[in-house]
Amino acid sequence: MKALYPGTFDPITFGHIDLIERAQRIFNPLYVGVVKQSSKPTLFTFEERLYLVKNSLKKLKNVKVEGFQGLVVEYARKKGIKILLRGLRMISDFEYELQMALTNRKLSPDLEILFFMPHPDYSYISSRLIKEAFFLGADISCFVPSCVVRALKAKKKAEFI
Repeated sequence: MKALYPGTFDPITFGHIDLIERAQRIFNPLYVGVVKQSSKPTLFTFEERLYLVKNSLKKLKNVKVEGFQGLVVEYARKKGIKILLRGLRMISDFEYELQMALTNRKLSPDLEILFFMPHPDYSYISSRLIKEAFFLGADISCFVPSCVVRALKAKKKAEFI
């Protein structure tokens, strides 16, 4: 049974990876869809985000990382995917995720949306907070893969050149 875990992944964190590792034991294949154009501004380009996700997940054999543009329900339909995965970290995520799930259900009634709860170690991690902490000088290596740390350092260095 195929499933899709879509996101901006700006950048991918260990929280994302935890969800993906658990989901890939249930779904085969598990598609990780990197959204090309996001409604929120991104630090990394689409190509950079796609590279970082692929690099972070390369050891997972039944995970397929692809970029997509447009509605997630259309991408899922083209791939023949009937299950959409979303992560719920905190109660603050619930309202937004519920609105998205109900909208997606209306647009594609045959698509099931499943919510995954994070491991407690990752329940507070968000890409936005990780970027903010990094640019304020924090060591974020316990939150993101080393390729993401290197990419963030390159972004920071480019800012000051």
